Amino acid sequence: MAVFKVSYVVMGGEHPGAIVNLDHKPIIGELITLGDHAFEVVEVLTLVPPRGDFHYIHATIRRLSPPQD
Repeated sequence: MAVFKVSYVVMGGEHPGAIVNLDHKPIIGELITLGDHAFEVVEVLTLVPPRGDFHYIHATIRRLSPPQD
C-alpha cells in the first residue's frame, strides 16, 4: 500500500499547515480540513522520487473558512 507523506503549506502563512500521511496523492481542487478550518489544494509537487511505497509530496493550500479570533 502506498503512503503519501504530504506537507501542506498554507498561502499567506496565517496557519501553520501540517504534515500528514495519506493513502492517495492530493489533487488540485481537493477540499481538506485541518483542525476547524477548510482548505482547497491549489498546487501539488513531488518533493523527491518515490522510495518504495513512500511518496513525498508538497501541497500548497488556501483557506476557505475565515480565520477565527
